[in-house]
Amino acid sequence: MTGPVHTGRALVEVAPGVHVATSRVMATTSTVLVGPRGVLLVDPAWVPSELDALATTLDERDWRVVGGFATHAHHDHLLWHPRFGDVPRWASPRTAELARTERAALVEALGDGWPDELVDLMGRVEPAADIDEGIELVVHDGHAPGHTALWLAEQRVLVVGDMLSDREVPLPFWPDDLPAYLAGLDRLAPYVASAAVLVPGHGTPTHEPMARLDADRRYLDEVIAGRVPDDARLEDAENRSEYDHLVELVRTSG
Repeated sequence: MTGPVHTGRALVEVAPGVHVATSRVMATTSTVLVGPRGVLLVDPAWVPSELDALATTLDERDWRVVGGFATHAHHDHLLWHPRFGDVPRWASPRTAELARTERAALVEALGDGWPDELVDLMGRVEPAADIDEGIELVVHDGHAPGHTALWLAEQRVLVVGDMLSDREVPLPFWPDDLPAYLAGLDRLAPYVASAAVLVPGHGTPTHEPMARLDADRRYLDEVIAGRVPDDARLEDAENRSEYDHLVELVRTSG
């Protein structure tokens, strides 16, 4: 009798030691940072079969996971799989707090059909002000309180979580806080200007990071001014709904 067959998952190396897997769900990215001590997994996602496949790929390459990092406290960025190992998993202090206090809502957001062992592992992160001498944590409150980008100065790579996406429009919601989002873009700006590669949490990594920042600033400026942005992302029905939400937020906030 044979055991389960595990199939691997494609990884794209976007910079030396920086590998990205893209989910079939919302083009969610999992970033694999390969260093001398082992692998740091950033936001591994999304569905259980993809998490298992990612673990298979790491095994096939003999890459040992030494830690995990969650960029923010949304359910699709707090995931884990037992095959990654019982290793430290970190987040910003605010993200770790929200992962704990909002756990019931985060588990509900996963939906039905998730194995109990994966549900139990979701969001089990500890607060960290820093994690590695080669990685700078850039914390802000855009998109979610305590949202964190990872800056790899040597490779000039910025892993930005749910910001600066070519798939999603800017989402300054839940809690609604447009000023915090704008401040988050300002916080990221000098790193974006220095980056050779930008990896978003949803969408496509890019070698033109400033174009992403310019696009999101232009989008928000247009909405704030009461104009409809000329933005291809609005062809997507879900993004159009998010646009309507933002228009209402701007209107009611004066």
